[in-house]
Amino acid sequence: MITAVIAEKPSVAKDIANVLNVRERHDGYLSGNGYLVTWAFGHLVQLAMPEAYGYAGFRRENLPILPQEFKYIPRQIREGKEYKPDPGVLKQLKIIKEVFSQSDKIIVATDAGREGELIFRYIYQHIGCNKPFVRLWISSLTDKSIREGLEKLQPGNRYDNLYRSAQARSEADWLIGINATQALSVAAGQGVFSLGRVQ
Repeated sequence: MITAVIAEKPSVAKDIANVLNVRERHDGYLSGNGYLVTWAFGHLVQLAMPEAYGYAGFRRENLPILPQEFKYIPRQIREGKEYKPDPGVLKQLKIIKEVFSQSDKIIVATDAGREGELIFRYIYQHIGCNKPFVRLWISSLTDKSIREGLEKLQPGNRYDNLYRSAQARSEADWLIGINATQALSVAAGQGVFSLGRVQ
């Protein structure tokens, strides 16, 4: 039986791998002792920008922008005035998908909290995974804390409401930030004026 472990960042994955005696290094993951340990680097999947819904530019007649259903895409980087997929993100998502496909179950070891849960769930859904998962819920990265957490893994569905609250906050930030920024910029007549909780 192969178990995948996904951490939020490489340094955390390394700490967990050390406790699990997982030593073999590969591009984007570690293996050994019945485990494949991989990582994200923060949010690899994000809400798509307005262009994905057919709204180009800042135009008064487009406001408010209220998608019927939100679209999720791999994290993008800005090049000039355009957004393009981040090659490093695409590569790591492919690695995570491969790691998950080789595994029988997944231990979610992203940070214990709303954002950590969101990071994992967006990746899990984006790559179309349906493997069972359990949650490592720890607030310290000492060997002792990791060991104790691994002995008390929680059912993944126990954190469904935490995920839903994170998703609602993420979508609310998008709605307010996108619409407020565009409305203020249109009202000003020139320039882009960012407005919203996330800057």
